[in-house]
Amino acid sequence: MANDVATAEAGLAPVVEIAAGKLRGISAAGIHSFKGIPYGASPTRRNRFMPPEPPQPWGGVRAAVAYAGRAWQLPNRPARRPVLGTLLGPLDTTPEGEDCLSLNVWTPGLGDGIKRPVMVWLHGGAFGYGSGNRAVTDGANLARRGDVVLVSVNHRLNIFGFLDLADIGGPVWAHSGNAGMLDLVAALRWVRDNIAVFGGDPGNVTIFGESGGGGKVSVLLAMPAARGLFHRAIIQSGAAIRVSTRERANALAEAVLKEVGLRPAECERLQTLPADRLLAAIAPASRAVGRSRWPLLDRYDFGPVVDGSDLPQHPADPGAPPTADDIPLMIGGTREESAFFLADDDAVWNGSLTEVELRDRVAAVAGTEADALLAAYRAAMPQANPADRLIAAATGSNFWIRTILLTERYAARRRAPVYMYSLDWQSPAHGGRLKAHHAMDLPFVFDNTEVADTTAGAQELAARVAVTWIAFARNGIPDNPAIPSWPAYSTEDRATMIFDAACRVAHDPGREMRLLWDGVVTQQS
Repeated sequence: MANDVATAEAGLAPVVEIAAGKLRGISAAGIHSFKGIPYGASPTRRNRFMPPEPPQPWGGVRAAVAYAGRAWQLPNRPARRPVLGTLLGPLDTTPEGEDCLSLNVWTPGLGDGIKRPVMVWLHGGAFGYGSGNRAVTDGANLARRGDVVLVSVNHRLNIFGFLDLADIGGPVWAHSGNAGMLDLVAALRWVRDNIAVFGGDPGNVTIFGESGGGGKVSVLLAMPAARGLFHRAIIQSGAAIRVSTRERANALAEAVLKEVGLRPAECERLQTLPADRLLAAIAPASRAVGRSRWPLLDRYDFGPVVDGSDLPQHPADPGAPPTADDIPLMIGGTREESAFFLADDDAVWNGSLTEVELRDRVAAVAGTEADALLAAYRAAMPQANPADRLIAAATGSNFWIRTILLTERYAARRRAPVYMYSLDWQSPAHGGRLKAHHAMDLPFVFDNTEVADTTAGAQELAARVAVTWIAFARNGIPDNPAIPSWPAYSTEDRATMIFDAACRVAHDPGREMRLLWDGVVTQQS
């Protein structure tokens, strides 16, 4: 190992040896990166829908200098407004495919005897799309700023990761409904077994993710197989309260079989169908099953399923799982999450939405509470137009209420501390239309504002956010000199850190809307 470390220090290609073989990476600006490392065997043919198997060892030195491919992506997603195509930096152009069980590592040191905190990034995309290979989540800057080891993971998504065939096909398919989550467990086992080679401490691992990645963190907290593989967790704009039930997952699987023309006794033929045929079955199967009974709490068709074994319970329904009692948490989101999604709506983008249209849209979600909610948002935002109030209401229903419920249900157990935050800094980009939009936290957390569509003030806030995430990963508490003292959350005072040009702690911000949305959730439950 000494020669390899000397090579790295000289700025040449570093070489490390892990359980499966030797890897050659790249050293640049004090950071050693190793990309496209396989943590599992190819999940194709007989391995399709099955739990991940260990990677095949290799001889010689394997190049780990470029990203490997990403998982098959959910097809036919709505096109974004063209000016927003690179809002968060360059798109990932690595090839899609099933052979996607790879991870990437960034580290400041190799073989120097230092045991650094490890931060494992789980990408967003609602369990259906996304990638750990994006420029905005490149781990070099965060690793350098905090002297930590960064890992990002790719895994099976959508129908390839979450087609539950257990009840239809029998015990051989017992893990098919959560195969994509079992990939993440396998990646965490890889970290436990190999990360010391990269200068990381396997006894201090933080998992963190945004949007669907936050949902993945929520689910891992409730998975017995993941217990002991991580020690802190951060959920960004993706709090998951409920996932799929066995009943709904079965209905989706039956609809898929019907769509591809197979009988229940022919599940094994799914392993050899062309990928595009399976991808094409996703949308019609979801339409056939229809909406969930709990639209504000249930998330993700072709996502994790409460199967009684791999996932014994919902992430936070009826309460938080005892498996996570010793895990400190940070949970939060951005103030106007839904501005990102509503930007494709011309009436919202142009500010021409009418009061009637606003009421119709809020009523479709809030039912009998619609008028009370509209009055509360009007009082809280007296100068705002209907489009801005729709953004606030949609954020409340799609993100904020789940963030609060998850935080409260963990805090109610009174075990490990829980910290809640809100990123309120509003981007002036595109005339300020996007405000504090969904995923705006990515360039701040990773200290990568130079690749995203950000403006003056962003770098200063990125420094505060990044060091706060690092402090939490290192110590299990977020306090650091860059922000005011941050108390843990409790249902008595609901302390919430507000990240803005001037950071501050607020107590129960938006109380009236919280109570109203909680009433909507109660009605739907």
